[in-house]
Amino acid sequence: MKTLEVLFWVFLFIIFYSYLGYGILLFAIIKLRRILGLAKKKVDIKNFEPEVTLFVAAYNEKDYVDEKIRNSFSLNYPREKVKHVWVTDGSNDGTPDLLRKYAGVEVYHLDERGGKIGAMNRGMQFVKTPIVIFSDGNTNLGKESIREIVNLFSDQKVGCVSGEKRIYSKDTDAAAGAGEGLYWKYESTLKRWDAELYSVVGAAGELFAIRTELWQEVEKDTLLDDFIISLRVAMAGYTIQYNPNAYAIETASANVKEELKRKIRISAGGIQSVVRLHSLLNFFKYGTLSFQYISHRVLRWTLTPLLLLLIIPINFVLAMNADFQLSNIYTLLFYGQILFYVASLTGWFLENRKIKVKVLFVPYYFFIMNLSVFLGFRRYLKGNQSVKWERAKRG
Repeated sequence: MKTLEVLFWVFLFIIFYSYLGYGILLFAIIKLRRILGLAKKKVDIKNFEPEVTLFVAAYNEKDYVDEKIRNSFSLNYPREKVKHVWVTDGSNDGTPDLLRKYAGVEVYHLDERGGKIGAMNRGMQFVKTPIVIFSDGNTNLGKESIREIVNLFSDQKVGCVSGEKRIYSKDTDAAAGAGEGLYWKYESTLKRWDAELYSVVGAAGELFAIRTELWQEVEKDTLLDDFIISLRVAMAGYTIQYNPNAYAIETASANVKEELKRKIRISAGGIQSVVRLHSLLNFFKYGTLSFQYISHRVLRWTLTPLLLLLIIPINFVLAMNADFQLSNIYTLLFYGQILFYVASLTGWFLENRKIKVKVLFVPYYFFIMNLSVFLGFRRYLKGNQSVKWERAKRG
């Protein structure tokens, strides 16, 4: 029984650390560094306005092209210093023809569809500016996004800058919208603290930028291109910084079924990334970056979901040994787990009946996140997650 108790508390600690403990520790370290005067000093070079390329790899984005181009042309940055490159491999809905109607937009199209990373690998040969900014065709950027990103590149130690992904929040949002919106707010906070400590661990594909000279062609079967690209920049000795004032905004997934589809792909890509970036697990070589990477990413994609599953029967045995007395800590924690999963199940039940109770959508979304890791791991092992995927339907 003592062994089970030790396992229970170790498992519980890892689960807590993965989702909340790391954030608490990160905040404490940053606060201490500020008090001791060790906080990062911001490099700010006035009138720093290098040429940039706004790069979009698109597949069948006809419905979004007009709005995206209008948004891109309206950004607050010298227009003559922004090159617009669209790579539309495989698009057969008229997207390339629609784009060619706009002066100043370079369109590179192939009939063959090779997935997003294939389009990025091919399209980078056409980028001649010192900074390239990647964005999705179905997202709008904040007016100051380019300037906010470029300002951080005035520091020569910065090799990549991640913008913030924002989700349109509506009172009518279902579980996917409520859960995804809350999740990204928390993630944004962690990214700000990660950047202040040393480096963000992975950029958001909706909006991120790198120094063009640091581009490395990515394996054609890569699922999380943004993650791999940005972390390889960090592994080369540069930092990934984060600026929430540079943001891409989009609607949430239409429903949890669509969000689960997206999360499974991300989870499969996460496992692939952990394998592909295995050298980043070496604390002796990468130090703080490894600490951040394991704490913020690796645990959530590997160990923590498994421990969430294992801790239930262990907790049951410990509570049963105490005759399920409410005065016993194991009994209380076991009933707490049961209550959490009942809330998740209720959130699923109510969503299917179009009843909105947002307080139940948070545990439901958390459950979906961890379920997706198991499904993504199975898909990774089978090797049947294609890079040619259909984007989740948005609300």
